[in-house]
Amino acid sequence: MKHSLRATALVAVALALAACKKEPTRWDQAAASAKSAAASDQPAPEKVTGGSLNKFFPPDGESGAKRVFTQEKDGFVEAKLEKEGATLATLAISDAQGDDAAKKKFESASENVASFPLVTVGKNQSAALVKGRYQVKVSSTTLDAPARKTLLEKFDLQGLAKL
Repeated sequence: MKHSLRATALVAVALALAACKKEPTRWDQAAASAKSAAASDQPAPEKVTGGSLNKFFPPDGESGAKRVFTQEKDGFVEAKLEKEGATLATLAISDAQGDDAAKKKFESASENVASFPLVTVGKNQSAALVKGRYQVKVSSTTLDAPARKTLLEKFDLQGLAKL
């Protein structure tokens, strides 16, 4: 009887311990997945310095408009195109190296600007992908798609492709 009581107690303890075992939550699984992905991924390629992109923007004074740079950081430069105190458009160049989502939208492009794929994003933005790496954007609430395309043509896209 002593042995069966002891055996029953051991089984009860084993079952209690097994019941206390913590199952991983979806958050634990996501964290583990992210850690393993980060460990196996190649390091992200370096983005170009923002200042090296400035020279590819349309020149200041183009079509009587003033170009004012507003943001500059690694892989990104933004400028406003102003005329008579009003902003005509926001111009930007970003290094899409390692950003597959940014590049994916150009796969279905049916238009080109200077031989580079051109897409319209929403109703106020046009973008070109230069050399499969540099996204050049013109955003404007006052310019239509053909005017934005004309403005994209004023960027030095061929020079940017050589960068």
